[in-house]
Amino acid sequence: MRLVLSTRNAHKVREFAGLLDGVDVAPLPDEVELPPETGDTFAENALVKARTAAAATGGAAIADDSGIESAALGGAPGVRSARFAGEGATDGENLALLLRGAPTGSPLAYVCALAYAAPDGTEHVVVGRCTGTLAAEPRGSGGFGYDPAFLPDDVADGRTMAELSPAEKDAISHRGRAARGLLALLSAG
Repeated sequence: MRLVLSTRNAHKVREFAGLLDGVDVAPLPDEVELPPETGDTFAENALVKARTAAAATGGAAIADDSGIESAALGGAPGVRSARFAGEGATDGENLALLLRGAPTGSPLAYVCALAYAAPDGTEHVVVGRCTGTLAAEPRGSGGFGYDPAFLPDDVADGRTMAELSPAEKDAISHRGRAARGLLALLSAG
C-alpha cells in the first residue's frame, strides 16, 4: 500500500515510514499547496491536510496534526504547539514558555490525530495519546519539541521522551499509538 503523507518534512516522512510497517510512505509533491492549519482541534487540521493531499494526488493520503496539552494551562498550547511562543518560534522558545507557564510535575498529554483520506471519499481519523508530567528542566538529546521536558507515565525510571531510544519512544508515543490504530483500521477494512 502507498500513502502520501501530507508534509514535505523529511523527518516526519521517515518517522511515519517506520511506524507504518509495510506501507510505502511518500512525501507530498512540491506542487501541492498545503492548507493553513486553522482548525480548533488536531483532528480538524489533520483531516483538511489529508483531504487536500488525496484530492491533489488522486491517491490515498494521510496527515497528522499533533502537539502537547498542559492541564495547568487549560489544554494549551494544543493546536498551537508549534507556534506557542509565536510564529516562527523555535522548539527551544516554545519549550521555555511551557516551562515558565506550568508547574513542575503538572499533567501533560501528547496528542496526535492521524487522518486518512481516499479519493473515493473514505475517511478515518485515529487519535493517539501519551500522558505524562512536566520535568523540572529539559534533559536528553533525542527527540524534538517538548520531548526534553516530557516525563511519560509509561516509563517508570524517570527518563524524559528525549532520553528514550527511538524504539522505546515509538512504542509509547502519541504518533506510534495513532499509527498502530490506523494500521488496524486499514487492515480490517
